[in-house]
Amino acid sequence: MATNRTETEMPPARVDHVGIAVTDIDDAEATLLALGCACVHRETVTDGTFEWATYSLGDASRLELIAPVEGESFLTSYLDDHGPGLHHVTLEVVDIDAAITALEGAGERVVGYAVEDGWTEAFVSPRNPTGALFQLMEYHDDYDEKGDADALYVRGESLKTR
Repeated sequence: MATNRTETEMPPARVDHVGIAVTDIDDAEATLLALGCACVHRETVTDGTFEWATYSLGDASRLELIAPVEGESFLTSYLDDHGPGLHHVTLEVVDIDAAITALEGAGERVVGYAVEDGWTEAFVSPRNPTGALFQLMEYHDDYDEKGDADALYVRGESLKTR
């Protein structure tokens, strides 16, 4: 088994949620509700191209549905090419810049760095041996202003505050 060692260690991280691309959130939500999930958040992005909804399952599992709203976007292209299904796995990280340094040091390709309203994100290209798109996300300190901490974070608090 081959392993890449780096001088920089990956900072603390955990799975925040799994993102599932769907054509319609209302239709797909029925399956998640049947599985015992509860919707804790739903929002349309500022540019209006897609919406996302987060669901909790138990005390530490979260799923996200993402669906196009109008016009062409990365999501309409994705659904045209792949159909509905697993889109990404989001890892909450304590320090996104340190995580990027560690991943690049291990030979991974990190793309799409962006500062959003409440978090900073980057993506590990799916052109890796797993074939999975990993979203790295570091919550900003003001993210808790968006609502109930139990709905916003895995087990009710950011990894940074633990």
